[in-house]
Amino acid sequence: MTMIALNREVETQSLKKLSLKSVRRAREIFSPVHGQFPQPDPESKRIRLCHKIQVAFGGVEPASKPTRIADHNSEKTAPLKALALPGPKGSKELRKSATEKALVVGPTLPPRDLNNTGNPGKSTAILPASGSFSERNLSTAALMERMPSRWPRPEWHAPWKNYRVLQGHLGWVRSVAFDPSNEWFCTGSADRTIKIWDVATGVLKLTLTGHIGQVRGLAVSNRHTYMFSAGDDKQVKCWDLEQNKVIRSYHGHLHGVYCLALHPTLDVVLTGGRDSVCRVWDIRTKMQIFVLPHDSDVFSVLARPTDPQVITGSHDSTIKFWDLRYGKSMATITNHKKTVRAMALHPKENDFVSASADNIKKFSLPKGEFCHNMLSLQRDIINAVAVNEDGVMVTGGDKGGLWFWDWKSGHNFQRAETIVQPGSLESEAGIYAACYDQTGSRLVTCEGDKTIKMWKEDEDATPETHPLNFKPPKEIRRF
Repeated sequence: MTMIALNREVETQSLKKLSLKSVRRAREIFSPVHGQFPQPDPESKRIRLCHKIQVAFGGVEPASKPTRIADHNSEKTAPLKALALPGPKGSKELRKSATEKALVVGPTLPPRDLNNTGNPGKSTAILPASGSFSERNLSTAALMERMPSRWPRPEWHAPWKNYRVLQGHLGWVRSVAFDPSNEWFCTGSADRTIKIWDVATGVLKLTLTGHIGQVRGLAVSNRHTYMFSAGDDKQVKCWDLEQNKVIRSYHGHLHGVYCLALHPTLDVVLTGGRDSVCRVWDIRTKMQIFVLPHDSDVFSVLARPTDPQVITGSHDSTIKFWDLRYGKSMATITNHKKTVRAMALHPKENDFVSASADNIKKFSLPKGEFCHNMLSLQRDIINAVAVNEDGVMVTGGDKGGLWFWDWKSGHNFQRAETIVQPGSLESEAGIYAACYDQTGSRLVTCEGDKTIKMWKEDEDATPETHPLNFKPPKEIRRF
């Protein structure tokens, strides 16, 4: 048998390290009390406590009452300022317990020069008379000064509740849009129809037919009496609301159209779909002005009066800003890792939010700088997002989760779960579209159980009945 010796380098250790090892081992072998730590050094304990109390209570003015003084060099009694009265005169036990609980004033070392062995200074701090403290109060974390969080505190918002359920569609409800007069709203469905509902009463006013595929996008013009619709049948239609019929059709998409938006100041309509492009149409001439390409399906599009006038979100997990004068890309945002299925502009602020399965992110305009993520993760495929002027953002997911957020801080203050109507499957609880009315006080959601649900704030809720449970994040993600 052959013996193989392994040559290993012996770690060189200092004499001090070897001595400490020997002392530690000797104590483990010969100590009569195993598992107990030696008593802490009273001088170091006093210095740590003086510094902690000086930082925490440096600005407190004590009341003038005679009590005992804890001197650094000797223990004397003198009438000085104290924050607690000694116990009543009587038995020794009462005096002893009162003395242990008394808070007295004594000299401390300067907080910036804890190792100075000279004169500790004349600054005063509040010290317990007994000197018995738990180890928890002497930890390093307890001595550290807590810095206030720079994260903005969210505003209190009343919780939202469902107050009306509208039935009438025979398929999944995929799109919704409000009239600028706030008197009615329209919904598009997988049953290939567009229905118009009264906002105040929820009564069905009109049903429009003309598509041969599910209606995925709707928009009502605030400059003309027109309504625009787009669907999986590759058609984009312009409806005259005075005659309730189609007056223009825009042909050019090679596959289904997933999203639609109207420019607020120009006679231009934007559509994006499965053919991986966003097409810009002239409303009156029906001509295609630009083709804005993506690498995959375009699921969401936004239009603004100023640059960037067009913002698109795609299945390739990117968001692109477009220059409408030249039809060129101005910037590309690559913060998301999943499909960007929904986006929304804030009605007042110069920000927008994009929703994806990985996170919900807020960006500033016009440069598209990343602001922050929402503080909670919905863990769902988010199909709809909407924001009102009060700073309440809502997101709807494939599993029926309706989450309400504070816009400024990204705090999720309510999580609601939609209830499917009787006769529907639990898997049909998805929310596919959401939109606030013109006042922002009512919310309409379009769902997979063929219903339309209307929501409003709870009038009986107060900050006392629904307190704000907010914890600022420990770290701020920069991506």
